[in-house]
Amino acid sequence: MTASRPLLVTGAHRSGTGWVAQMLAASPTPMGYVWEPFNPNHRPGTFPVRFGRYFEYICAENGTGLEQPIADTLAFRYRPFSELRSLRSPKDAMRMARDWSRFERYRRCRVTGLLKDPIALFSSEWLADTFGLDVVVLIRHPAAFAASIKRRDWRHDFQSFLDQPLLMRDFLRPYEVEIRRHAESRQDVVDEAILLWNVLYDTVARFQETRPQWLFVRLEDLSRSPVASFRELYRRLDLEWDDHVENLVVATSSASNPTVESHGGSIRRNSEAHSWSWRDQLTREEIERVRAGTAPVANRYYNDHDWA
Repeated sequence: MTASRPLLVTGAHRSGTGWVAQMLAASPTPMGYVWEPFNPNHRPGTFPVRFGRYFEYICAENGTGLEQPIADTLAFRYRPFSELRSLRSPKDAMRMARDWSRFERYRRCRVTGLLKDPIALFSSEWLADTFGLDVVVLIRHPAAFAASIKRRDWRHDFQSFLDQPLLMRDFLRPYEVEIRRHAESRQDVVDEAILLWNVLYDTVARFQETRPQWLFVRLEDLSRSPVASFRELYRRLDLEWDDHVENLVVATSSASNPTVESHGGSIRRNSEAHSWSWRDQLTREEIERVRAGTAPVANRYYNDHDWA
């Protein structure tokens, strides 16, 4: 069995896209996992275009020239010469060998591409329309998102939004005043998370209206009942489920796992406890600030019970 359409797993960063994409890629239905081609830190061998900022917005008006590189990535055509020019260490060379080997295996087996890329959220409509992608969008509680951003002290350059007129026109105009304030002077990290969550999930809310065929999934629902929820996701995507997938879902979400990931790339967590760990990671004042600051958008996804 081969997946009929390639797949994009997106949503906000820190929303569980890595966990979900790897669980979907574990299906016996052959799928090839590709990590974040829109991320400025991706490897050029897997995708030769280097975006100079996060959340690059691609649409019909500015996508000319990108179709072939993305098509090549979905077809697992590795670019060794692009990668060679970027090598700086033995670790880079080892990564090149790993990626090239994996792409060659995917290509020989004619697997379907699975792009895991929250950084491509704004561009997901163009990607879906141009390449016939199915799309899964992860939604995460705003306090959990803010707690994750605060814990890692991940800052965003809001000027990168203002430097994209098409993005401002199509999605972010309602937030222009706030974006300019954050671009002109660094704000508190929780306030940055509030604004980021709003602009990302206001966009997701629009997609829910214009793209009803996409799958929109709350991370908390997956985390509460992982096996049943992933089974349903597999069914809706027409992917094959087996004991290996079920065992992997259980292993990566078990209560015996740590609540917070042991390292940046880990997907093994106590999934249910992790979903609500923001209660201990944010102060009461920060929680109230996040709730008030995200309410106009968050009320679409979360009710009073979800803040208790």
